[in-house]
Amino acid sequence: MISYNTKDWFTFIFHFHKSDTVRKLFTIMIAIGIYATAVCYVELHYFKVTKNDYIHNIPMMHGMLGFVISLLLVFRTNTAYDRWWEGRKLWGGLVNNSRNLAIKLSAILKDENDRKFFRKYIPMYADILHQHLKDEDTGKMLFEDVEIDQHKHKPNQLKRIMYHKINDLYDDKKISGEQLITLNDELVAFTDICGACERIKNTPIPYSYSAFIKKFIFFYTMTLPFGYSISLGYLVAPVVVFIFYVLASLELIAEEIEDPFGNDENDLPTKKISENIKKHIEELI
Repeated sequence: MISYNTKDWFTFIFHFHKSDTVRKLFTIMIAIGIYATAVCYVELHYFKVTKNDYIHNIPMMHGMLGFVISLLLVFRTNTAYDRWWEGRKLWGGLVNNSRNLAIKLSAILKDENDRKFFRKYIPMYADILHQHLKDEDTGKMLFEDVEIDQHKHKPNQLKRIMYHKINDLYDDKKISGEQLITLNDELVAFTDICGACERIKNTPIPYSYSAFIKKFIFFYTMTLPFGYSISLGYLVAPVVVFIFYVLASLELIAEEIEDPFGNDENDLPTKKISENIKKHIEELI
């Protein structure tokens, strides 16, 4: 995720980051500018369209459609941001649950080997979940000395190992039944958080909805030169390009943040969060 100063206006305006939508849309913006110029040239010099012709009523249609498309894009970006923010809250919950479990175990466990076990495995869960949500295999290196099936659900298997360890501690009378119940809340929360993250990851915006917005933006932009060439002349080209930039950028931003666990610049810093969890657990246990 990009770190920035929210009060530094001039940096936002004049600095073009590699994730900025201008870079992604530059080629198609040039193409649309050429297209709008060509339409304007044909209307002015071949069809001899004047302000008294019927075509000057087309901007009325664009005005009505512009209101509709703005509502669609607002709903689209709000939905995408809700998914991004829910992902952040889930990882914040993972941080707190890891801390709470570590604090309780630090007070309960007396044997250094038991403390060492949880010092390793609690932050490992966050790291494995980070890799799991990105669909990467790099998490395998964490299991070189752990009996785990690489072809199965890795977070679930890691959770199973911790649960078995807790049960062994209970069988060995190192923790009481009351303490077992107390530790259960944090252990259950791990799976709840993992499942909620998978729900966000595996349930994108419905295809028909996303495709409709893209088609709407395309055809809306392609018809703009026909309605405004007479009133704006060749200025219609930069105007149409700017309108397309605004509409397409909103859709691109929504696409990027609706999956907050990917590798885009504005996705959640799950790797950094997992590293912070590891640091905190080592301090607590």
